[in-house]
Amino acid sequence: MAAVLERSFIEICGFERETLHRFRDVTVNLPGALPGGLKFPDSAGAFHYEESGKLLSVTSNRFIHWCTTGDSVHLVEQSLDTNLLNNAVRLQLTHCSVLPGGVHVHETLNNVIILVSTNQSVHRLVLPHPTRMYRSELVTELHMQSVFTDVGKLSLNDPSHSALIPGSVGQTSTAWISQSGEAHYALASPAGGIMVVSLPPHDTQGSVSVVELKRSSMMQRLSGWMPSSIRGDQTADLVLSLAVRELEEDSFIFALCQDHKLRMWSFKEQACLLEADMLDYMPACRGLKRQSGQGHRLRVSSSSSGLVLCVYLSVPQRGQFTVLQLVATDNNRYSLDHLSSLFSTQETLVDFALTSTDIWVVWLDDSNTTVVKYINFEHNTAGQWNQVFVQPSPEEEVHIGVDQDPRETYLEVLFSPLHFTASAIVKALQIYRRGSERIIDLSWDSLKKEVTVAVESELQSSVTEFEFSQEEYRQLQVEFWSKFYACCLQYQEVQSLPLGLTVNHNTGLVCLLKKGFVSFLLPCFAVDHLYLSYDEYLFSEDETPITEDPDLGRDVLQLVQCLRLVSDAVSGEMAYEMEKALEHLESPERAADLVLENLLSNDENVIEEIQNKLQDIRNPMAAMMVLLRELDLETDSDVGGEGPVIPGLNLRISLSQLLGSSSAVSVVCQAVCHLTMTRTLFCRDLLILQKLYLRFGDNVFLGGGAQLLQLQQDLIPRSSNLLSSYYLLKHISQSLASSVPIDIIDANLQHLTVLELSDTPALSTNRSVLSPQTVVELFYQTVARKMIISQIYSQQQSNSLLHWSHMISNVVVLLAQLLWPSNPGFQFPECLMANCQYTQLQEYVRLIGPWCQVNIGSCRFMLGQCYLANGEGQKALQCFQEAATEVEKEEFLMKLTGTEEEASTPRLQYYNKVLRLLEDVGLPELVIQLASLAITEAVSDVNSQAALWTRIFKHHLDLGHNSEAYEALTQNPDLSMQLDCLRQLVVVLCERSQLQDLVQFSYVNLHDEVVSIIESRARGLDLLAHNYYELLYSFHINRHNYRKAGTVMFEFGMRLGREVRTRLGLQKQVNCYLAALNCLRLIRPEYAWIVQPASGAVYERPGASPKRNSDGEFSSEPVKHQVDILELKDLEKEYILSRSRLTLAQHHPPSAAIAGSASAVEMVALLVQTGLFDSALSVCQTFKLNLTSVFEGLTFKCIKLQFGGEESQNEAWSWLAANQLSSVVNTKESSATDEAWQLLSSYLDRYPSANGQHHRCVINKLLSHGVPLPDWLIKSYKEVDAASLLRLYLNFDLLEAAAELVLEYVDALLGRGHQYFGIERPLSATSSSVWLPYTSIDQLLQTLSETQTNSSIYNKVRDKLDDYHKLVEQTTKRRLATR
Repeated sequence: MAAVLERSFIEICGFERETLHRFRDVTVNLPGALPGGLKFPDSAGAFHYEESGKLLSVTSNRFIHWCTTGDSVHLVEQSLDTNLLNNAVRLQLTHCSVLPGGVHVHETLNNVIILVSTNQSVHRLVLPHPTRMYRSELVTELHMQSVFTDVGKLSLNDPSHSALIPGSVGQTSTAWISQSGEAHYALASPAGGIMVVSLPPHDTQGSVSVVELKRSSMMQRLSGWMPSSIRGDQTADLVLSLAVRELEEDSFIFALCQDHKLRMWSFKEQACLLEADMLDYMPACRGLKRQSGQGHRLRVSSSSSGLVLCVYLSVPQRGQFTVLQLVATDNNRYSLDHLSSLFSTQETLVDFALTSTDIWVVWLDDSNTTVVKYINFEHNTAGQWNQVFVQPSPEEEVHIGVDQDPRETYLEVLFSPLHFTASAIVKALQIYRRGSERIIDLSWDSLKKEVTVAVESELQSSVTEFEFSQEEYRQLQVEFWSKFYACCLQYQEVQSLPLGLTVNHNTGLVCLLKKGFVSFLLPCFAVDHLYLSYDEYLFSEDETPITEDPDLGRDVLQLVQCLRLVSDAVSGEMAYEMEKALEHLESPERAADLVLENLLSNDENVIEEIQNKLQDIRNPMAAMMVLLRELDLETDSDVGGEGPVIPGLNLRISLSQLLGSSSAVSVVCQAVCHLTMTRTLFCRDLLILQKLYLRFGDNVFLGGGAQLLQLQQDLIPRSSNLLSSYYLLKHISQSLASSVPIDIIDANLQHLTVLELSDTPALSTNRSVLSPQTVVELFYQTVARKMIISQIYSQQQSNSLLHWSHMISNVVVLLAQLLWPSNPGFQFPECLMANCQYTQLQEYVRLIGPWCQVNIGSCRFMLGQCYLANGEGQKALQCFQEAATEVEKEEFLMKLTGTEEEASTPRLQYYNKVLRLLEDVGLPELVIQLASLAITEAVSDVNSQAALWTRIFKHHLDLGHNSEAYEALTQNPDLSMQLDCLRQLVVVLCERSQLQDLVQFSYVNLHDEVVSIIESRARGLDLLAHNYYELLYSFHINRHNYRKAGTVMFEFGMRLGREVRTRLGLQKQVNCYLAALNCLRLIRPEYAWIVQPASGAVYERPGASPKRNSDGEFSSEPVKHQVDILELKDLEKEYILSRSRLTLAQHHPPSAAIAGSASAVEMVALLVQTGLFDSALSVCQTFKLNLTSVFEGLTFKCIKLQFGGEESQNEAWSWLAANQLSSVVNTKESSATDEAWQLLSSYLDRYPSANGQHHRCVINKLLSHGVPLPDWLIKSYKEVDAASLLRLYLNFDLLEAAAELVLEYVDALLGRGHQYFGIERPLSATSSSVWLPYTSIDQLLQTLSETQTNSSIYNKVRDKLDDYHKLVEQTTKRRLATR
């Protein structure tokens, strides 16, 4: 693990990339504060909580920092563990100027108290302590409220919180809270001495008190100090710097004065206890005593051995830090012990901090560049300051390649996560747009658009010509973008101005407080330290922690010096070309050769200098191998592995938040970014140097050929690989994450669920819209942090103290190892996929492709996922297929397939997963392709083959590839699956009405199953909504199985009659019976029969559950019924009956409901009732039924018409039209009644009956209703059965008609009109015998004789009979005579 640390530090600017800090304004207006007064320089400071170094504390890694400017104090509370809400306050103190260093923060058990000193007033803010805001020890929220949350509720104008200072004050102050809770403000007095203003405890009433500490006569006597010895006398003890410490119930105020003397005052005794001349500790100080000090500073710190003081004496060209220890002697006397004197040649001191062992200093040099150094004052005999590599300002000029667009290049630099704060860009934009409007709360993307629009608008408004060349336009673009860039540079420089330095004594965290942001100092790794070191340090070092061997260490240092020479020699253009070569995946070695050629041709002096240095290196191979080992982040241990479970809920919850805030995320990931940027350059220069070694050959190698061979075959490829790896890490650590629409997130979540990779994608919940993350930040926040912290703490479970240097360096290295492409972990690409960062993932796979041999298959799989998300399915399939070869070798792919249990081999398990993914995305064609490929893998696994064939079938069917679907069905080795597919094929093709395909398939070995499926569907579904019976009919017809086809249609017709009681159903039924008849007529007569389908609607369906009765028991087996055979004539009967039903429904729709199941007899009655006599007669004849009911019905209708009105006449025409009337054409118009009688007459003629039965029932019906008999009826019945007519007359007491009939009948027998009675020959000796209905005649005569009114008729009949009897007698005699 390349985590060897050096003593140096590197600055990391954890930019808050929001457009504006959301400060809440709090204004204090003190009556009596006067406008005007001195303006003091800006200052900054910070306060670290007492328990900020304890892991289990609410205040872990938490601090407050502030910046003062004019009359305002900007206060921000920051945490590296959780995001604090409402954490920024701007305190506006009207008419007052805040003193430099005039803000002091103290914490008590219950409160955080902020003390502010200005030139006219003192203020106190009493805020709740974080531990009081969160009572529970377990704080699980991702966000926490800051102590500033309720600052607006404080009444800061109250006398208990603010007070005016009587008189004027100097430029320095300090403040503290006494043990009794009073707030004391020690202020330098312009006339010399110290003024102490005291406010009573915040929770008690009291008044402000003021104490002045001046030189007393006692002190003068004790020290032998004479005021006249310094000119001016009034300002000799003008205080330049103040510090205070509480010791043994007293407060000691330390004052560094203008006369170079340090004085210590006891606040309790209001006396000066110590005075020491600082020039005594300064060599060669002659002449300084006469000069008054101006820039002297004082800091006090506590150490294990007591109070340590550090005095900075500001002397031109040679500032000095003097470290002293306060020593208490007897009788309340104190003295100072000199610990160390440290010298500095820097000019402008900004601030310094003192810890128990170190001094940290920040300066500005002559060119206004920030310089930070630190030194250990206890163990530093050489007085050597340790380096801190501060972040340089962004480059003043942006290099634009010939193939690059100026706008894109500038935007990339401006909005990269490394160079500019958003506030600097916003201010530059406002100036550029001439401040037309304020810009607030713009998102990062919106800000980018605003900048683009502003610059492009300015460019276009300046163009006067309408046409110019592309090159001219490019020049214009560069001009305007560089102008805006220069504007941003200026504001960034202002933002980066250092104002202070803070060191956390508990954790060792060092922060640089700048005007616009806070930067963090991280320990520098040894390899980076060597490359970044300033020349004067690098050339003076004689050892390095990289190796313990001193000789090898010197070789390494010599080699790095050569690397630095190479680095200086590589021009910006060549560096750009090298970078482009890496981006375009060209060989790093070839690119290094080109750079070397350029160096050799242009910089011979440099090459000569390098050659000379190389000759001083004893063992270059070993030195290179040491460096390569340090650079290589490859590790055998699984960084992403699950460590042991950390015991203790409190500890686990604290660890779940450790270094989890957006600030920490930014710092950690920028640290990785800077590490990779440095090491990319390191590897580049090392590769160039190795190529140079090859070029020099034996001139610089003592060992000769063997070493050259090792260099060429081992070290150069390793360097090349490391260069590619670090370039990759550098690229991803600067790639911004894309914001993802919610619908894509949902789709991705569904895909992940299908792959069973994650229950939920690791979406970043605390991602600010205004703070765009890089993909590495996204990875750290969502996945890596938890893994890294678990790994660190699983190795040191007992340690709950947080040590910044140790912690942050471990986190940075472990994060870099998680990202390192040659390590087996695959969490980073997995995280990109989970968070829908497809573009970045594609670029990652592209950059890793040619040279990385780890996780090849996993990368192909991820690339496939990207293609899927972008809608490039065919490319995705290609990638998925390529990944299949690595399934058993790579951890990610093994995890992917681990949940699949149904497949036998890992590759099949993988294919199943991918198939499910493709199905989820909705790419059936690709599913078919991949499943077809997978089948070749599943040669010995019948179950897998069956599942794959089923998949292929399903998707072919979905796509409408019916033939292919059928083919897949036939290939399926599993019978049950085959039947399922077959059932689905039938159903789907029916729903699509693609019946032609369905019928024409051959169904080898599946014929009965198809029939069974269609039958069960036909019998189980609604008859009118689905056409399965017609399908089955077509199926059998297509195979010339006419009897089966007929059976199907007959069953269809039967069910229609039972279940569909509508006209449409009856129409279908008629068609079904017709079809069934046709089928049977196509068969030879001896085979023209069918088995009658079972009655009732219940059919046994395959797979149906057994039915139970009301008691819950299985019902008994149904009784087997006798099989009925139906022949052609039976079908014809059913057809006639169904046709009559249809006719009835057509003429009388309401009848359809009852006609469906009516028998033949019932149908006759219904038809007669509706007036459909033709149909009724047809049914009667078919089923050999008596026609009497038909004639009676028609007769009754005639009677109704005879006596009905016009309405009944009109109604009659409808049913008359439905019957086939006589073909006799009437020339005159006839009424409905006439037509009805005519119809009756025609029926009597058409359907003769034995003994005139039909006539008799008609006449009987007429007479029973008292209707006179029509002549034609009497005439026709006389011909058939005159005797019956006579009996009917007698039955209805029609005596006259009966007598008339007897008279006519006797006449007919006698030869007059015999043809009217159906008598062939009248009575004669030669004719056949004739007869008379004597019984009826006797009844008539008897009846006539009983009444007087009918005597004449009686006599006529009597006479006529006598005549008849005479003739009979004569005829008889003649007959006898002839014998």
